[in-house]
Amino acid sequence: MTFPTDENVLVGLERADDAGVYKVTDDIALIQTVDFFTPIVDDPYWFGQIAAANALSDVYAMGGVPKTAMNLVSFPVKDMDMSILRQIIQGGVDKMREAGVVLMGGHSLEDKELKYGLSVTGFVHPDRILTKKDLRVGDRFVLTKPLGTGIVNTAIKGGLASAEIIEQVTRLMATLNRDAAEVMTRYPVHGCTDITGFGLAGHMAEMICDTPFGIRLVSRDIPILPEAVEYAEMGLIPAGAYKNREFRESMIDFHASVDCLIQDILFDPQTSGGLLIGVSPESAGDLVAELKAEGIETAAVIGEVTAEPRERIVVF
Repeated sequence: MTFPTDENVLVGLERADDAGVYKVTDDIALIQTVDFFTPIVDDPYWFGQIAAANALSDVYAMGGVPKTAMNLVSFPVKDMDMSILRQIIQGGVDKMREAGVVLMGGHSLEDKELKYGLSVTGFVHPDRILTKKDLRVGDRFVLTKPLGTGIVNTAIKGGLASAEIIEQVTRLMATLNRDAAEVMTRYPVHGCTDITGFGLAGHMAEMICDTPFGIRLVSRDIPILPEAVEYAEMGLIPAGAYKNREFRESMIDFHASVDCLIQDILFDPQTSGGLLIGVSPESAGDLVAELKAEGIETAAVIGEVTAEPRERIVVF
């Protein structure tokens, strides 16, 4: 299939990146992305916040600043009270206001299944675009949010999660990646993506597919929600994790010391997860220190880019 394009498309479908980028002038490029999904929490206001934060994240991952958004809504008018929709929209609007984003309009339709999200436009200088595949050998990977939200959400759906972990995970998913994105602009970052539905392992695999690089991942250094390990022990692994493993496990070599539960968590699909930042080795420590100083307390160096083995992730 052939898609239309032109010379000003800087990042398009051929790159399979987090968002598309179109050059407007020598100093300005547009970042465009869209994301929406079904509810992953019961509270409609928080669902709106999480969906908005998730959609905005792609712009941050590309090194840009989101500026405008359009609502995307599917709503079962005959089965749900309109007050629920108002709460969802309010959650999204409040998150956009926090991000400095202007809501320009949107589109809604009647559907049997509730869905909400955003189409987002942001700006970036054409010379400062961050993509998944501009990494360099020796770059360190910094992760800004802990893993495990998919597993915890499965526990929530099963009525097994405490009120404390529900609140913690809800706020974690609703947290913008804005602060982390602002911090990383001050460092020699060569690649970035955000961790969402494909899980950490899946998104790392995307960064080295069709490249001369590999990845060394240190599992003990990865920030993980403690409750996620507990629920994984109970077998509360979402179906998406199994699909992610099936799709990418041929690229991954697990050392015998890596616990099976940790392996499951690496494939756990995240909602509005953190940024995965590839930064020069000499700057990784300073980047993590500044992230922590900005309140991103779980930020950590979790691995590095290697020359061999090519297109493989080796997990220790």
